[in-house]
Amino acid sequence: MLCISYLWTIRLVRMTQAPARPRAARRQHDREIVTLAVPAFGALVAEPLFVMADSAIVGHLGTAQLAGLGVASALLMTAVSVFVFLAYATTSAVARRVGAGDLPAAIRQGMDGIWLALLLGAVVVAVVLPTSPGLVELFGASDTAAPYATTYLRISALGIPAMLVVLAATGVLRGLQDTKTPLYVAVGGFVANGVLNAVLVYGAGLGIAGSAWGTVIAQSGMAAVYLVVVVRGARRHGASLRPDAAGIRASAQAGAPLLVRTLSLRAILMIATAVAARLGDTDIAAHQIILSLWSLLAFALDAIAIAGQAIIGRYLGAGDAQGARDVCRRMVEWGIAVGVVLGVLVVLARPVFLPLFTSDSAVKEAALPALVIVALSQPISGIVFVLDGVLMGAGDGPYLAWAMLLTLAVFTPVALLVPVLGGGLTALWAAMTLMMTVRMLTLWLRSRSGRWLVTGATR
Repeated sequence: MLCISYLWTIRLVRMTQAPARPRAARRQHDREIVTLAVPAFGALVAEPLFVMADSAIVGHLGTAQLAGLGVASALLMTAVSVFVFLAYATTSAVARRVGAGDLPAAIRQGMDGIWLALLLGAVVVAVVLPTSPGLVELFGASDTAAPYATTYLRISALGIPAMLVVLAATGVLRGLQDTKTPLYVAVGGFVANGVLNAVLVYGAGLGIAGSAWGTVIAQSGMAAVYLVVVVRGARRHGASLRPDAAGIRASAQAGAPLLVRTLSLRAILMIATAVAARLGDTDIAAHQIILSLWSLLAFALDAIAIAGQAIIGRYLGAGDAQGARDVCRRMVEWGIAVGVVLGVLVVLARPVFLPLFTSDSAVKEAALPALVIVALSQPISGIVFVLDGVLMGAGDGPYLAWAMLLTLAVFTPVALLVPVLGGGLTALWAAMTLMMTVRMLTLWLRSRSGRWLVTGATR
């Protein structure tokens, strides 16, 4: 399977190569990609540090509190992550209008996304607050951890509207070709979250409730900073700040296919974890280690995808289809190169990486071959993330939704057969590589067709 995947990777490189392009154009594309991708990577890495900081502080309160935080934070992140389309769809729509030279319309489009975030946030809060005990029970929290999980979830749910505003506003700034401000806000939010948690948990003696309130305040502060930036931009360019029903509805329609894509991807990850759990305690422990690394590597590749969303949207908005095709090709080259580097780093770091998570020799033995598969598949992942970002930037959401549903349909029976046929964790991660290969092929076929090259301020 891996050999076939690499043959396809090599073929993709050859088929995406165009006649020699001027070095100046390549350097311009490289500068644009690096300028947007590097700060985006920093902001992406800062996000999971919120949970890590909370865990480090709450962990000293006791095992039950830490277990409760684990359940509640998983529920909270699930509730927020399904709405990541607020960032993706907004980036594409704003970038198109930037490319068309209509900044007032770009900011107006961004405001529609922010209003949609507020509406969705209110709905989620209304659902989560009364159902928190049931959700905690559904996730299997123990009797000792459940009260702490419920407390954390109910309080932190109040910050969900702010979290969704942060997603939408981040999309606005990315569309405006600005990934530095989101980096600054993310770093500031992380620092504030850590300080507030320490003060409220220990200084004020609020325990796990203090951690939840610290997170709510930090997220609200981040949302407020974003709103100040966007509002200033709106006033500078004469864009309306009032909610527009048609604009909000259009934002929701653009985001719906991306919601399907995101849910399908999360279903794949949940199925993989469920299968690993059926393989036994050793394999599920090793799976969690590998999955955490896989997610970390995804941040580096997703940074290039974010650059792709912003740059492609701008080129298409400016009516430059050939420019969009050229920068797409260059980003694929970047994705493959970064994937190769990441793969080599994983292989070299494996003797150090595994002991960080476990001292159990059986877990290390189970994880090692799966780790090698992850390393070998990184060039494939590089292509997938880049083309995913390119098609998002082009506003090609419906195709991405259908492609991910197809991928889910292929992956599910293969993954479920792993324990039936006596396969172990290595076989499961081979199935994960198959999943990424299917994604690569569907995205490559679309990029080759040129049907995504729809120019203009709107798609």
